[in-house]
Amino acid sequence: MYRHIRDLREDHDLKQWQMAAYLGCSQRSYSDYENGKTRVPPDVLIELSRFYGTSVDYLLDLTDEKTPYPRTGEK
Repeated sequence: MYRHIRDLREDHDLKQWQMAAYLGCSQRSYSDYENGKTRVPPDVLIELSRFYGTSVDYLLDLTDEKTPYPRTGEK
């Protein structure tokens, strides 16, 4: 389900433990996100989309378009 999260990490030559450290979670939790065993919390999805410069929809495999939507402002 979350194949784009894994693909983006690999495209950036990052290891799971590196992304886990960036997100402040365990490597096991991050692995479970990538494998679809655990739902990714909304705040983590937002952080990943900012880190990779893509949309949350892309991370969730709802689209193949990497480009994020235009932001209307931070809340």
